[in-house]
Amino acid sequence: MSHTHIQIVLGIDVGASGIKGALVDVQQGALVSERLRLPTPQPATPKTVTKVIVELVEKLEYDGDVVGCGFPAIIKKGVAWSAANISKKWIGQDVEALFSEATGKRFTVLNDADAAGIAEMRFGKGIGHEGTVILITIGSGLGSAVFTDGHLVRNTELGHFYLHNMPAEQYASNHARKRDGLSWKEWAKRFSEYLHHLDRLFSPDLVILGGGGSKKWEEFHKHLKTKLKVVPATLGNEAGIIGAAWCARPEIWRTTAVPPRAHQRI
Repeated sequence: MSHTHIQIVLGIDVGASGIKGALVDVQQGALVSERLRLPTPQPATPKTVTKVIVELVEKLEYDGDVVGCGFPAIIKKGVAWSAANISKKWIGQDVEALFSEATGKRFTVLNDADAAGIAEMRFGKGIGHEGTVILITIGSGLGSAVFTDGHLVRNTELGHFYLHNMPAEQYASNHARKRDGLSWKEWAKRFSEYLHHLDRLFSPDLVILGGGGSKKWEEFHKHLKTKLKVVPATLGNEAGIIGAAWCARPEIWRTTAVPPRAHQRI
């Protein structure tokens, strides 16, 4: 199976519980293969995760030369400077070099929430929106991507500011909801507090909710108490894969801006 056409790129999204990948048409922002999910190894060390990355590339029979990967860490020039919900052994590790050497592919690695945000800004709810747009991924933690007039502010970690003497993601993530046995209505009260703090800090013009938790939008959105404009992500759990694949194209690094599109009503 040949995937050498420039617009077909393998995108990978490394999460706390699963490592997901698919082939993406980066011109259309759409998956063109099955979405394969393999369990994230525990502990999620450089050695064990790299083994799964190699397996994913092989199972998808990808013969292209570039791969985009969203990774749950602060990423600067391919190097991890934090470790959210993965082994601390990743800190200081050159993730791009490790994955590239193991697979023989040229990897572009960026923060996982940044990847999802880029996809939503280019192909989803963020199309054409000026001002400040924040994507929050609801899952094991709370990932974030912040855009100002289409420009990405990389490596924001807005799940890590404190609420009730703990990192916000320990209080208002989907993992916290499950841990504390909360209904979606009860959880929405916590998440409304989180949105209140985002409003005070950034005054965003739009908040997009992605990640696995966003699939339950109908369960909780009516219980949110906020004056912010809050909408569910268009691309859902596929956003991280699509954004990562798109970023593997060299053109993305010529500008930090997401090219504007026609305005979309929300």
